[in-house]
Amino acid sequence: MTQQAEGSPQITLHDRLCQLLDGPAPLDKRALLGRLHAEITSRETRAYTAGWNDALAESRRPTQ
Repeated sequence: MTQQAEGSPQITLHDRLCQLLDGPAPLDKRALLGRLHAEITSRETRAYTAGWNDALAESRRPTQ
């Protein structure tokens, strides 16, 4: 799985799945499922972290 630096453009999940399915080397079912699981878990973790960061930033704003 490729690690992308923070702030770098994110490839869509659809495009990443196409890359995995149409890549130069065919993957067996177990390898493909493993790669898909890793990709989705990574994206879920980043989304979860971003949500918490947003919530923390919102809670630190002074109320008016």
